[in-house]
Amino acid sequence: MLVAIDGPAGAGKSTVARAAAAALGFRYLDSGAMYRAAALAGERDPSTLDLSVDPDGELLLDGREVGEAIRTPQIAQEASRRAADPAVRAALAERQRQLVGEGDWVVEGRDIGTAVAPDAELKVWLTASLPERARRRGVPADEVRRRDERDASRAHSPMVAAPDAVALDTTGLPVDDVVQRVVALARERGAVAR
Repeated sequence: MLVAIDGPAGAGKSTVARAAAAALGFRYLDSGAMYRAAALAGERDPSTLDLSVDPDGELLLDGREVGEAIRTPQIAQEASRRAADPAVRAALAERQRQLVGEGDWVVEGRDIGTAVAPDAELKVWLTASLPERARRRGVPADEVRRRDERDASRAHSPMVAAPDAVALDTTGLPVDDVVQRVVALARERGAVAR
């Protein structure tokens, strides 16, 4: 089974997806980390990047765990720039499809349910109010709004909710409540309790 969790920055995708994957006994993939890894790799051809995921859901680039190295503000900015490149998006989307092609996964991103895995058994669109998302990210609301506009207006794989996605507004909700809702939806769609 594949659970696709999409939504804008600061909606809680990573936290919810990782916890839902653990609760379901599924593997976890943070697609945004792949764009950050591409940024860390510099101008290398994205189709040549050796990207994999360890059993704990940590991204590996060329066999090395890059979790801390890809979480800097500079890498985040470069990842956003690289994500707007159709060649980068195509290469990383293909690698994501290869990774999640077998087994049970929870994958989070901005275009998983629309571009990467439109046939996912469960699609969830997480969102929250702009002030809440800015607070969570520790940045001004204008910065989050600009990121939303950039992600939603790009020509290739824009950030939009899949027509059949279940919308969940996380504003003011405890993480556990959101995770329980995603897990319940997955089980309704056939996920086996583990």
